[in-house]
Amino acid sequence: MTESERILTGIGVSPGIAVGRAHVLSVSLPVVPHRVVPKDQVEAEVERLRRAVGEVREHLEALRDRAAQRAGPREAKIFDAQIMMLEDSDFLGAVEKLIRENQLSAERAFEFKSLEMRALWSASSRLRERLPDLSAVQLRVLHHLLGQPVEEVPRMADGEPVILFTRELTPGLTVQFDREHIAGFASEEGTRTSHAAILAHSLGIPCVMGLVGSLERVRSGMPVILDGAHGLVILEPTAEEIKSAQAYERRRLALERELERAVDAAAVTADGVRLRLLSNVDTPEDVELAVSHGAEGVGLLRTEFLVLGRASMPDEEEQASYFAEVGRRFGDKPVVIRSYDLGGDKFPLEEGRFLEANPFLGWRALRVCLDRPDVFKPQIRAMLRARAEANIQLMIPLVTQVEEVARTREMIAEAADELAREGKRAASELPLGVMIETPAAVMLADQLAEASEFLSVGTNDLTQYTLVVDRGNARLAGRFTPHHPSILRMLKLVLEAGKRRGREPSVCGEMASDPLSAFLLIGLGYRVLSVAPLKLPLVRWLVRQVDAGSAERAASSALEASTAADVREILEKAIGEFVDLKVLEAGRLPRAKRESSLSR
Repeated sequence: MTESERILTGIGVSPGIAVGRAHVLSVSLPVVPHRVVPKDQVEAEVERLRRAVGEVREHLEALRDRAAQRAGPREAKIFDAQIMMLEDSDFLGAVEKLIRENQLSAERAFEFKSLEMRALWSASSRLRERLPDLSAVQLRVLHHLLGQPVEEVPRMADGEPVILFTRELTPGLTVQFDREHIAGFASEEGTRTSHAAILAHSLGIPCVMGLVGSLERVRSGMPVILDGAHGLVILEPTAEEIKSAQAYERRRLALERELERAVDAAAVTADGVRLRLLSNVDTPEDVELAVSHGAEGVGLLRTEFLVLGRASMPDEEEQASYFAEVGRRFGDKPVVIRSYDLGGDKFPLEEGRFLEANPFLGWRALRVCLDRPDVFKPQIRAMLRARAEANIQLMIPLVTQVEEVARTREMIAEAADELAREGKRAASELPLGVMIETPAAVMLADQLAEASEFLSVGTNDLTQYTLVVDRGNARLAGRFTPHHPSILRMLKLVLEAGKRRGREPSVCGEMASDPLSAFLLIGLGYRVLSVAPLKLPLVRWLVRQVDAGSAERAASSALEASTAADVREILEKAIGEFVDLKVLEAGRLPRAKRESSLSR
């Protein structure tokens, strides 16, 4: 095996180093034989289906309970998606109809409808990420109906945990094994935002996904090193490589404990530049994480969790109560609420499955809100009511026209007048901000800054729309990079446009949570970052280690670069003067190359 053949490159989704022997798990959908059910046995076949579905549901509920104990209640909700599939009356009704009308066996009918759903989901960018959940449900039900056990992972003869290699890692597979059985996960498919990736990260098990073609090169029993931070797998490592990897992991774990010290420290660079670190909030659980990790407010409160998986839209009372509760947790600090980013598959169940050929370029986000006042107006009213007791602000996504800001402001005024006439306690105004996440918004940044109170850059979608890369596509993962020179120039344009209008633009995308990118943003001149709750201590620690002056010089050079690789090289060299980048990118505390700011 050549040196190049020994290295597999994928996507690091859960940090940590795993050293051990590989176990290749070949889990595939079973072959379902064609079997005609006699007419007098059709109802018995339907009942057999129902029993199988019920028993698989009980199994998933047990996995959910196990996930709650091992990873936490938020992660346990991942299994709700699979349970909901088994409780989908439309889907199960269609399966039963096939059994009754076509006299198909339960397994044949279930397979047929599952494949039909798979084709439907595969055509949707948003639903495609849920395919592993569908696979898990399909696999469990079919194996149950056929009386075939699902392969389990054996421990090695010496009792050492294995590094599991599989084509598609499912949440159920991820959560059922302890660290004493599994040292790491590796899969050919999957991305950072897949449910299995989230669980692996929460469980603290190193994981690499997107290892296309790895099962052709890995065999069970082969010694391997897996680097879950950098997305690397080394096959048949040398003794020196194993020693180095183990030493790195010991150091990473030791330094991780020191990170807790950064929670209460001020976000001030070594040369005295003050930054404000806000937090992104997806769910109520994130609120407590943000508070406990020292967030100076909420830079992005997503509201889609209020909608998804429900039979109807949340009413004004529910939204007002939630917004006010979050606002009270942060006192007089700002809480920026993003209006519904609906579209594609993100609608309440009562709306049905609304599918478009390309939902990312379709009827979504602010477009839905402006076209559906019955959806948007109650949310605006709820924010105005919550603002009467907290520093609530509104941010609108996917803006491409100044007119959209004007129309939103009109709706705010209408809602405020309505509340005043009704005698309800509410604010008379609502600060309005624009989320910059399209090239159109970048080019109109000066006008959007004039029309609004603040700007915040959503780097995830901005990168996606600018580079024309689906960020959920594992095959394009290498092309999705916020370090592309075009993104840097756009970030600089937005900052300059905002400051000319007296605004202080912030960044609320993933760049703000990534240490190297945060260093770049400091260098570009951004002083307000909205960070994932769990990354707040890391980013705060980083801020305290670096010089803003050095970051500015690096950013200036990066703006002249012609490739993303050149940009990264410039940034790595500059940040390397202050921290150990390899450990830093593992999402843990790096070792400073000078006295820690925390001891000053």
